[in-house]
Amino acid sequence: MSDDKTRTGMDRRRFLRFAGGTAGVAVGAGLVSRWVGPTLRPFAVESASAAIEYPAPDMFLGGTDGWISMPTTSAAIAPFYPDDLAPAPFDVYIFGFRNVTELSDTNRILQKNKAQHNAPLFWVDEYDDLAPKDFRVDITNLGLAQRPDLFDEHTLHWHGFRNVIPFFDGEPTGSVAVPAGSRFTYIYRPRDPGTYMYHCHVEDTEHVHMGMTGLVFVRPKQNGNTVHYPSGKFAYNDGDGSTGYDREFVMFLSEIWAESHWADSHIQLPEWSDYRPDFSLLNGRAYPDTLAPSAPTATFAPAELASWTKPYMPVDVTAEGDLVANPGLEHLQYQPLSALVNCNAGERVLLRFANLGFKEAAMTLAGMSMRVVGRDATPMSGRYHDSDTSYETNTISIGAGESFDVIVEAPDHQGPDPYDTYLLYNRDFTRDDRSNGHGGQTTEIRVHPAGTLAPQTIPNT
Repeated sequence: MSDDKTRTGMDRRRFLRFAGGTAGVAVGAGLVSRWVGPTLRPFAVESASAAIEYPAPDMFLGGTDGWISMPTTSAAIAPFYPDDLAPAPFDVYIFGFRNVTELSDTNRILQKNKAQHNAPLFWVDEYDDLAPKDFRVDITNLGLAQRPDLFDEHTLHWHGFRNVIPFFDGEPTGSVAVPAGSRFTYIYRPRDPGTYMYHCHVEDTEHVHMGMTGLVFVRPKQNGNTVHYPSGKFAYNDGDGSTGYDREFVMFLSEIWAESHWADSHIQLPEWSDYRPDFSLLNGRAYPDTLAPSAPTATFAPAELASWTKPYMPVDVTAEGDLVANPGLEHLQYQPLSALVNCNAGERVLLRFANLGFKEAAMTLAGMSMRVVGRDATPMSGRYHDSDTSYETNTISIGAGESFDVIVEAPDHQGPDPYDTYLLYNRDFTRDDRSNGHGGQTTEIRVHPAGTLAPQTIPNT
């Protein structure tokens, strides 16, 4: 590591964080249990008697670059979109993360240049002092295949997380930034339920916009209480069932400014003051791709999916660990998460909105109302001296870095079609992208007759 940091010359990315980032890695190696070695495998930390063993991470993310696609109906934006360097069937260059939790070290290395957008969804249980368990997330930096000239470190910053100590905050001048080929463990005690985001905090304007962003939420200790609500699922510790729900779906908002993505793939520097996004995304896709199914789970047994307990989405992978695409949807191979909502009449649906685009959105549900029960991982009920500040609306204005938890009560099925369709979309018409041949941040809520769909065990299914 020291050799890498002391080479002659210093590029634009490294100058401002040279002092803090380098010192952070050096100090961290002495203070925290297992730290950055020069390879994917951490070096052994020896005690007087034997090597120390460390718990396996609950989640393991690999940071790298990759390629994704916008809808095939999208108009060209010469010379930036489609990117002429993109391998078919892709058209946009990104930075991002991949879930490499269950892969071997060999297969983790093979995920370089195979980032997904948005970054893998994961969730954690609220920390319980009676049954204490820290949540551990490992990060490995796989490097950038398209831009081997860049030596960007990566971090994980849990946006809005209240209890993180500075060393695990992911802000590179006050904590550790992970160089290419190295690995670092973040340790959390999540005490506040709600919806959060995470992102890389190195070159944060660029890395956030390029796609190193994802959604994470904390489940409350009240979960499992079927007295307050029959499903035993809750957004918060409400004490009365007011945040109980039957199904949950994440709605992660992000954007693509084609010029900046093209500039990174073509060894250019975008001028961020000219920012003007061309694509607005839900769960890494633009409409109509938002309605396409999530990545397949063909290799998982039905019983395994029905009792899924791991804190992340199950996604089918090849023998080498690469993501598998649905037949006919190969262009969505690295955009695995659908934004389509399916529910039964009479059910409560929890929608977890989070925005890591740089523009405000006005997410509108036509024909149904949304009850806002939480904002920025804070319950609306009991915020001020036991008052209830939750409210009903059909539009939420969500700015950059904000999250909302809303509950929708599905109405009776009207028919005659197998399901009734309600549109969920960004009504900021300067950003709906329809002039470019697609519908941007638009999806559907489909209400089926009561009892049609089996109970949900995994979000966004």
